Amino acid sequence: MSKVILKKGKHQRIRSGHPWVYGNEIEMLHGAVEPGEIVEVYDAKNYFLGKGYYNERSQIRVRLLTRELDEEINEEFFRRRIISCWNYRKQLGYTENYRLVFGEADFLPALVIDKLGDFFVLQTLSLGMDRWKTTIVTVLEELFSPKGIYERNDVPVRKLEGLSEQKNFLSASFPTKFKINEDGVKLSVDVENGQKTGFFLDQKDNRKALQFISEGADVLDCFCYTGSFALFAAKFGARHVLGIDVSDAAVDQARENATLNNFAHICEFQVANAFDELPKWAKEKKIFDLIILDPPAFTKNRAALEAASRGYKEINLRAMKLIRKGGFLVTFSCSHFMEPGLFFEMIQQAAYDAGKTIRQVAFLSQSKDHPIMWNIEETNYLKGFVLQVL
Repeated sequence: MSKVILKKGKHQRIRSGHPWVYGNEIEMLHGAVEPGEIVEVYDAKNYFLGKGYYNERSQIRVRLLTRELDEEINEEFFRRRIISCWNYRKQLGYTENYRLVFGEADFLPALVIDKLGDFFVLQTLSLGMDRWKTTIVTVLEELFSPKGIYERNDVPVRKLEGLSEQKNFLSASFPTKFKINEDGVKLSVDVENGQKTGFFLDQKDNRKALQFISEGADVLDCFCYTGSFALFAAKFGARHVLGIDVSDAAVDQARENATLNNFAHICEFQVANAFDELPKWAKEKKIFDLIILDPPAFTKNRAALEAASRGYKEINLRAMKLIRKGGFLVTFSCSHFMEPGLFFEMIQQAAYDAGKTIRQVAFLSQSKDHPIMWNIEETNYLKGFVLQVL
């Protein structure tokens, strides 16, 4: 097996548990390596650090799969890892809809597997992991006997690995739009054309945070996508819910979901841009008891963080001005570059500029099926607050 030797002093982060080796950290490569092949990684003193797959086209040159020198990377390896992921989710009470594999946090870097009812959606986001796709499908079919498996590899990051973007059936074909049940709420999901893998499982636990504060409330759900937060607000007793999103397809699906749950008389959905509508409604003195802000990531890199912070501040400031005194704001950022401390500071500045006093009710994070590894900062991406606006 070929060996990667790191430069002097470049081992600390990797030895502490981070699985990525960047190209500029490598001193030399012993042996010829085909893209995607498994290599051994050593520090400058020839201390073994791990084994992982190699890709010279990627800035992340090696992604480690194991820290054990004698552990072979084969079908049995993936079976063990996926069973371990499954057991972790079962211990936490996840049975029907959940993220089965969350990449680096589950020691399977660049692999995402979502379970939606009896179906699975797969993403292999690097060349090395993509080479094991058939093996992974075999393991899933053996362990779960699913009704279908679909790949949502239409992700631009694959181009950095020399891979194409693609969407395909990895099993016999099946209707890619189907219904799931989440805590008593019915949801239509589209794994072929929906965002990401078709449904935002990372907000599963946070939707329950609407209980009690939704009761009897006039609710505004911005960036509502297919309406999951809006539907849970209705379930928890909201008087009226208005959801807005810029996507016609998402709004159509949100209306369908409201009808599925007999909430069409409570939930109203409109195609609209929150940045345009909120200032207009403030001038019209419109008031809500609860506003939910779950925008897409405003930045996918550090270079755009300052501009993203301005966007987050603007939308939160506008929302606070529309909330009745004593009402609530549930607000999120899903960019890992927007670190919790920075997010906290931005919210505080928005409240000051809006002339509002805020009281923290809860700090929110991604659902427990998206585990956070303290030594892999990239796994900690979703953060949010439930705030009372006074």
